[in-house]
Amino acid sequence: MLVVHKYGGTSVGDLDRIENVANRVAKAREAGNDIVVVVSAMSGETNKLIGYAEHFTSTPAKKELDMLLSSGERVTAALLSIALQSKGFDAVAMTGRQAGIVTDDTHTYARIETIDPTAMHNAIDEGKVVVVAGFQGINKDGSVTTLGRGGSDLSAVALAGALKADQCEIYSDVDGIYTTDPRIEPNAKKLDTISYDEMLELSSLGAKVLQNRSVELAKKLGVKLYAKSSFSDNEGTLISEENDNMEEVLVSGVVLDKNQARVTLRGVSDRPGIAAEIFTKLASENINVDIIIQNVGTDGATNLGFTVPQSEHENAKKVMAGFDHDIEGMDFDEHVCKVSVVGVGMKSHSGVAATAFRVLADNNINIQMISTSEIKVSMVIDEKYGELAIRTLHEAYELDK
Repeated sequence: MLVVHKYGGTSVGDLDRIENVANRVAKAREAGNDIVVVVSAMSGETNKLIGYAEHFTSTPAKKELDMLLSSGERVTAALLSIALQSKGFDAVAMTGRQAGIVTDDTHTYARIETIDPTAMHNAIDEGKVVVVAGFQGINKDGSVTTLGRGGSDLSAVALAGALKADQCEIYSDVDGIYTTDPRIEPNAKKLDTISYDEMLELSSLGAKVLQNRSVELAKKLGVKLYAKSSFSDNEGTLISEENDNMEEVLVSGVVLDKNQARVTLRGVSDRPGIAAEIFTKLASENINVDIIIQNVGTDGATNLGFTVPQSEHENAKKVMAGFDHDIEGMDFDEHVCKVSVVGVGMKSHSGVAATAFRVLADNNINIQMISTSEIKVSMVIDEKYGELAIRTLHEAYELDK
């Protein structure tokens, strides 16, 4: 069986932890599996390297930044390979380029275009454990590129797809996917399985276990994903295609996202194209918009509300200031959060949203904005009620059972 392992920054945070990873990989190899390992930089290393660059300028050139940041994963890959060799296992460290990963030209947030797995297959055929530096590749000109935060997950899934691996195991400091954050609700339960679509929703809504681009790619390539802990031998959570058993479960999880800010535009000119102009300008500034609500226009004006990440709040203010001739007034609120209910079973069961609304009403929590999809209900509320909402929703849907 060919298995891809991916180890995050906390899992390789120091030399002792790298040795722990080496022992895990050795155990899997001794079980008769062919192993390809994808590693992140040691925890804190990427931020340290960014700090080095910003010592000279607050806006370092992205091409040079990619060259700099890619070194963190290379260090980890080399050290893990050395650790495996010291235990008697034939191992080889590879950069993204040596692993055959070719990306587009977008420095610091590149997308993988092709992978040539020949070098990895050759090493596997020679009985070697292949250790690949995650988060990186090269563009068609041969320049080093990086894949953005969480890019090592993406590397692992892409390599698993290219190698036609039997499964891809993502190791971190948590042992799977939970019904909610156990730090908020101690009765949270670990899920045995979850669908790609549910995991995509949870990742995009604030759950930090898996990067959503990697889940999206896993679904596209049909890669069987496991979320596991590098510090325990628990089974973890399988992320795969939907099945009938999954659809019997009404709700799989509830998630809290505190990284939200609400923008309310009052007296917006009610004319064709105004919404397109506003959101095109926001997009051109790389501001991600989430929930959008527009009222029916009266007397030539309408109200428009939307949410953005808190980190993009000030930039959104500047963009909106450019529409002063089309907008009478603007309000901005950083003290909001988003609570979401997710589950594929919602497609075939009625009343999920009604339950959420009733639970929040019973706790005197006012809902400011609502967004729904086939498998999700999201609600924007006052930030101070976020954790209370998560606990009461978790109980209401009996996720602790």
